[in-house]
Amino acid sequence: MPPPPKSFDVEMQRLEAELKQLEAEYNMFFAGRLKRPPWETRSRLDALIKQHDRSYIQNYGDRFRFTTLQTRYQKFIDLWDKGLRAKEEGRAGPFTHNKPPASAPPEQPEKKGPEDRVVHHAAFSDPVREIDKLTALYESLTEARAQLGEEQVPFHKFAELVKNQVKKLKEGGSEEVAFRVAVKDGKVNFTARGTKGSKEG
Repeated sequence: MPPPPKSFDVEMQRLEAELKQLEAEYNMFFAGRLKRPPWETRSRLDALIKQHDRSYIQNYGDRFRFTTLQTRYQKFIDLWDKGLRAKEEGRAGPFTHNKPPASAPPEQPEKKGPEDRVVHHAAFSDPVREIDKLTALYESLTEARAQLGEEQVPFHKFAELVKNQVKKLKEGGSEEVAFRVAVKDGKVNFTARGTKGSKEG
């Protein structure tokens, strides 16, 4: 069989670039640097996603690559729409930067339980193929940072960090890499450690 056409690879690179652009524009909107949500970029990307969704992708690897991008896009849309609703209703959402004014007394960011807590943890052997777990980990980090008024990290940088940590620790002999989002001393901690996966207790 002939190799898959180069045009598909170009289209996927375009989709990835458009998704990064849309994420950057939403981050700017929620940070107050854009006056309105990036509807034009979102509509353009939405049309591209639907176009590929309707087409038949014969190659399994190509189909997996597209489905991964499609899933990531949908997860982002849900997160952005949740943030937009919260913004419109005037309540704290996943992208709220709620730092108190300098003159105000410092408030405790934690409303319940002890200040130090584990927010989320997940283990990966191949983050590229575990997009749902990766997105859930990112959402928990985003919400924890928002609650404490910390700056957000773009998803593509976060995904690259996770991918690099997994690669590095697996090269060192770990079978999986466990990541943890925690609040300690009023700050968000994001840590990674290798797990050997040994059968011995």
